[in-house]
Amino acid sequence: MTTSPVRLLVVDDEEDLELLIRQKFRRRIRKGEFDFVFAHNGQEALEKLAENPDIHLVLSDINMPVMDGLALLSKLEDTNPDVQAVIVSAYGDMENIRTAMNRGAFDFVTKPINFDDLEITIEKTLNHIRALETAQEARDRLVVLKRELDVAQQVQMSALPKEIPSSETHDVQALMIPALEVGGDFYDFFPLSDELIGLVIADVSGKGIPAALFTLMTRTLLKGTARDSPSPADCLSRVNDLLAEDNETCIFITLFYGVFDLRDGVFRYSNGGHNPPRLVRSDSRIEEIPPTENLVLGIAPGHEYRNGEVRLAPGDALFLYTDGITEAQNTNDEEFGEERLDTKLASLGQVSARDIVTTVVDEVRAFAGDAPQSDDITCIAMRFAAPLSSSTVDGT
Repeated sequence: MTTSPVRLLVVDDEEDLELLIRQKFRRRIRKGEFDFVFAHNGQEALEKLAENPDIHLVLSDINMPVMDGLALLSKLEDTNPDVQAVIVSAYGDMENIRTAMNRGAFDFVTKPINFDDLEITIEKTLNHIRALETAQEARDRLVVLKRELDVAQQVQMSALPKEIPSSETHDVQALMIPALEVGGDFYDFFPLSDELIGLVIADVSGKGIPAALFTLMTRTLLKGTARDSPSPADCLSRVNDLLAEDNETCIFITLFYGVFDLRDGVFRYSNGGHNPPRLVRSDSRIEEIPPTENLVLGIAPGHEYRNGEVRLAPGDALFLYTDGITEAQNTNDEEFGEERLDTKLASLGQVSARDIVTTVVDEVRAFAGDAPQSDDITCIAMRFAAPLSSSTVDGT
């Protein structure tokens, strides 16, 4: 089985660049991995794109005759929104580079071009394109997916992490109990690098198959974006725009996403209208994670999400939850509430993450008694044990 080469468009008015590009990538061209198309200005580039609709990466100079690189970027946003651009400019031309990034350029390289750095940048951009394409394909499939209830349940449960490995630096555990066969909650935990891990918890409006599909779509988009978005707020902004596109059902989702740095305990996060997680200090003090004043996801495209930041000391723990915890009702229609949650968390001392989630959920279910479960119950806990040492990062 053969695969088609990746087609890239290089836009530059310097005639010798084509020869240099072909020389640098000659092996990959011969192997059928890359196929380069060349243009000498922005106008010619648009014509090449029209002739070659399979081009998804453009490497463009800024200063060119007829149509410069900045004008080309503006045109791409309107006519070829799926094309990712890498800008080439002089090192001292940071103002134009900044303008290019604001107009949608994914990355930039400086002149004189370091071709090893260029190859790395191209690979990073292609990985980003593949992640977005995979996420978009998943979104399109999920929009039209209408399966039987048991299939939806199987798909949803298989999407959750099978196991969450702990280490000498941290201990993580999560638990979800759907109110129906399929639920509208989800959680995830994933490494972003040797030093960074991502934590996410979310709750979609509604229940049943539509809610389950929307959570799966959100999870796919989030993971596809998170690895290229070090800022949680930027990640939520991108996911929100994708979810809000053609969202005729007006389903929305509350979502809390944070990135934890194992080196120093810094937790950077963005809260999209979700319940505020708790920070459980090692001395049993309970702190509410400060809000970031963001909207829920899926209903307001273009909303710019904001970040917040807290720092954990060794022994501290994070507790993320959905409102199925605090709004669980007993037979007297009383809610479990945040006060009971904080009291229970304060009593848990230095127990493991597993004991935190199981104890809280057991407490909620005991409180509810014989009252039917009306909402999904989901929570995730992470205890920070010790900072990641430099030797561990270096692999020595």
